[in-house]
Amino acid sequence: MKIDLAISKLDEFDSKCYYVFHKRDLRRLFFEDTDTAFKQSVSRLLKRGILERPAKSIYVYARSRHKGSRTIERIASLLRKYEYNYISLESALSQYGVISQIPIDRITIMTTGRKGIFKTTYGVIEFTHTKRSASNIINSTLKTDYPLRIAKVETAVRDLKRVGRNTHLIDMDAMVDD
Repeated sequence: MKIDLAISKLDEFDSKCYYVFHKRDLRRLFFEDTDTAFKQSVSRLLKRGILERPAKSIYVYARSRHKGSRTIERIASLLRKYEYNYISLESALSQYGVISQIPIDRITIMTTGRKGIFKTTYGVIEFTHTKRSASNIINSTLKTDYPLRIAKVETAVRDLKRVGRNTHLIDMDAMVDD
């Protein structure tokens, strides 16, 4: 695929807020290429800085107008695409102001998939496994305009205790206010 045609397709998807792709999705975008041509095209796009690869099999359109602080959530949702994922633990509690520390380069996510830590150019993504049912997850989290759901305050505290994390940073007065 020619670079200008690839940029045109990526711009089109970016206009619809799609700028983070799994390799399978990117392959569907360039369906007319042979496998060899696709690999070469992706390699050229990476070398020219048009695509970024923050994690294995995950690509970000570097020229996207939508890249920002929530890009890491989009990457996380693709890393555990077929699982239930939600922001919890320190990341959620920090957003609610229940803990004083703000995780700057890390996002903590509960997932029904495998646990794992991914170091990306957008920050560290920490997945912690949960055995909670889908209905329990839906009922104990909030839908936002962002890529991932977020745990309710009591859910994030429960998760923190369940996984044996440090709870001494929790501001009980802030919890009462919420």
